[in-house]
Amino acid sequence: MKNNFFAFISRIKYINRWALMRNTTYETLSQHSYEVATLSHALAVIGNRRLGQHYDVARAALLGLYHDVPEIITGDMPTPVKYFSGEMRKAYADVERHAQDRLLSMLPDDLRSDYQPLLADTGEDAKLRRLVKAADKLSAYIKCIEEQRAGNAEFSDAQKATKKALENMDCPELRIFLEEFLPAYRQPLDQLQ
Repeated sequence: MKNNFFAFISRIKYINRWALMRNTTYETLSQHSYEVATLSHALAVIGNRRLGQHYDVARAALLGLYHDVPEIITGDMPTPVKYFSGEMRKAYADVERHAQDRLLSMLPDDLRSDYQPLLADTGEDAKLRRLVKAADKLSAYIKCIEEQRAGNAEFSDAQKATKKALENMDCPELRIFLEEFLPAYRQPLDQLQ
């Protein structure tokens, strides 16, 4: 069991997101994690170049890449269920902590401390985790845009709620991304080239 971690987390590609929604294109947790990693990196770069921050951009990408790894065990809990009540949020947080511990137990002792801060919010990396949270929500919004462009009205309410959540985030890096880069996600391929 001490050497199963990497084989186990490679199964992230089998976890589908948006399970309660009809999708025109299914998105795996692996695809989502890649997108969150690239968006986290982009937000960190924007912060450094435009806002005078000193983010570790590689660390931002790494935190984005691992942010949903515990969902390999828990599955992707639909947002309406996960946030239904304070009691549900607490229960899910407990399940997520158990999943983090289980995953860490799959590593040899000498590697565990390197992965523990990637899987669980240990209080370190607070500024970067704020960017990852923004990137995670931004990735969900991009998915909603893609589904809407494909003619799928199923994501209309999710798109409105996610847009509102993005607008309420106190993240200047995110605002810059939304203003400058998000419009391109609504363009067809021929206009992107």
